[in-house]
Amino acid sequence: MAATGLSADPREYRKRLADQSDDQIDRWVAELMRDVVIRRGIVKVVADFRRSAKLSEREFERVFASGGGPPAAIGRDRDGALMVPAIALFALVPGIRSQVADGRQRLIDYLVANFAELVYV
Repeated sequence: MAATGLSADPREYRKRLADQSDDQIDRWVAELMRDVVIRRGIVKVVADFRRSAKLSEREFERVFASGGGPPAAIGRDRDGALMVPAIALFALVPGIRSQVADGRQRLIDYLVANFAELVYV
């Protein structure tokens, strides 16, 4: 279990994530977003990512676009919640790394914040 970064609780999980390579963290974040969007929807993934990464809506839009997401595809649902195409969620990973100095830590924060989702998946 140690080689995969998984653990029994979020605190231990955070410690194990710190030992993983950037590439591994990036893959796990992209995979988690993909899995959660299938089960819970795009609005949940966007809201969770924004909260974990401490991004305003404007900052989220910049991160999405700088990671290769099409800016014209950013929109809102009928309730006004920010959303992007699920197929373009991958753009958040390189985007956060390019826009903030602590991008790795914010990605780890996202993984830890969604520990219960990870255990479920």
